[in-house]
Amino acid sequence: MNIEHNKLAHGQNVSKRASNRASNRDAILDAARAVFAELGYGGATVRDIIRRTDLATGTFYNYFTNKEDVFEALSNDTGEELRALLSEARKKAGNFEQFIEASYLTYFTYYAENPETYRLMRSNRGRDGDNSNMQGPQVTAGLAEMRQDIERAMKLGMTPENDAGFLTATIGGVAFAILDEMMERNPIDPQRAARFATNLFMRGIDGAGQ
Repeated sequence: MNIEHNKLAHGQNVSKRASNRASNRDAILDAARAVFAELGYGGATVRDIIRRTDLATGTFYNYFTNKEDVFEALSNDTGEELRALLSEARKKAGNFEQFIEASYLTYFTYYAENPETYRLMRSNRGRDGDNSNMQGPQVTAGLAEMRQDIERAMKLGMTPENDAGFLTATIGGVAFAILDEMMERNPIDPQRAARFATNLFMRGIDGAGQ
């Protein structure tokens, strides 16, 4: 009985420790998201981040080495979540116009529903001396996945054979540019932004206002 009881207690303790670690990490990431969005990467410090939590300063270093690690974790979490949403949305498209609109609508809706994440990414563009928002491992991976989906759509006859690289760059460039304009508006309207971007891409300037 004692052996079984001890095993059960040990298992519960391990589970509790794992839960606490996950909770502490999430608390640090949530605080960092707010701090980076407010102060920018350059202006933020580890102390600023930990002050937004109920944790001791030393706890931060159990999970991250410095603010760079936290920023990378936030970027990776955001990128992986958004890439999964985009991939799933494109899979449901029945034709190429639906493919394009699903991509835009998913992208714009994600940031409309997560404005703090948008402010975080927006305020920290160029932190490594690169002013382009089409850089970074998550963006690069997302564009590569879109290119693969476009090439697959061509093989399925959803759209005529064309330069998949140029198409991918065009779709991405329009998305990044319209996102900033959309987020400055009140109210933020991802459906309108997606419809405009889709019409512009599919029909050119004459069809963009439809």
